[in-house]
Amino acid sequence: MEQADFPNLFSKWPMTACLAGNWAGIIPNDGILLGELHRSMPEYAGKPLARNPAVNLDRIDLNLLVYLDVLLREGSVTKAAQQLGITQPAMSNGLRRLRDLFNDPLLVRTSDGMTATERARELQPVIRKALGELEAALQPLEEFDANSSHRVFRIMVSDYAESTLVPELVKRLRSLAPDIILDVLTPSDVTFKDVEAGKVDMAINRFDEMPQSFHQMTLWQDDFVCLVNPDHPSADHFDLAAYLASNHIWVSKTGMGAGVGIDPDKVIRLGWVDNALSKLGHKRRISVFTRHYQMPALLAHNNDLVATLPRKVADMQAQTANLLVKQPPFPIPPFELKMAWSPLVQHHQAHRWLRRLIVEVAQYC
Repeated sequence: MEQADFPNLFSKWPMTACLAGNWAGIIPNDGILLGELHRSMPEYAGKPLARNPAVNLDRIDLNLLVYLDVLLREGSVTKAAQQLGITQPAMSNGLRRLRDLFNDPLLVRTSDGMTATERARELQPVIRKALGELEAALQPLEEFDANSSHRVFRIMVSDYAESTLVPELVKRLRSLAPDIILDVLTPSDVTFKDVEAGKVDMAINRFDEMPQSFHQMTLWQDDFVCLVNPDHPSADHFDLAAYLASNHIWVSKTGMGAGVGIDPDKVIRLGWVDNALSKLGHKRRISVFTRHYQMPALLAHNNDLVATLPRKVADMQAQTANLLVKQPPFPIPPFELKMAWSPLVQHHQAHRWLRRLIVEVAQYC
């Protein structure tokens, strides 16, 4: 950006924009930059700039700092005015205000022309650094180029999401971003703190609860169905009595964190299906506990076992394993698959690209 473009840099704000009001919320390490300006202004010595409302900074106009930067570089009111595209009287008025602000002539006429005072020479690198960082901070973020990126995305997914969402996601990634690496983690690999700290890009699961600071989005809603062998004794009359008389395959609901073993007597720990049965005063007989959604279809080939699974998983497995999909003979509340991520990555261009892609993929799963 040329110096002549600097006035446009601040066109979003009134000409009387306060330094603290704009820089403190925009420039990285603003405390350092404001501190440097603070040390250069003895009239404000000992007083915090951007933090203390008692300090009157209305006299500090961001445009004046641009004026000073160009004046010190050009060493001429006329040239500085031309550089900034303003009139000479306007620049002269700006120099007068700058002299009042810093209580120093800043530029004095000598036999060699306009010469910077010692005070002005002290200010010059401070002003240049501050304006340079502000200019950089205001530049638009570069768009994420997925096709050329070699980024590693780390996502925590439940086994349910891994079997339904991830295959299509990988297919799309191979097409759109062949050099991107996807690191798929399980709920037992990470904690909410890992996600919150940005060590993991996102978590995709069925959450009972999550930190309030997290951003989240529902990818889809799913309900439960039963997978049974066509030779199951109750395949033709699958009512509640038949369900309760059967032996069952339990699949982990895979929440965050690892569990150690299962206690069949602790219904509340067994998840949605068993909680729904418990409310009706019933309890099913579980013969096999598994943590993987690939297993139920294999186990359901035993003609006395029933697997109660989310519909998306059951439909996929029924097609390849020649099993029957039955409606549960009692109501089971549906659930939502959600995507959650830390506020630390909310505005990151690459992360935003991945979130959009996952939402698109979820629509076709």
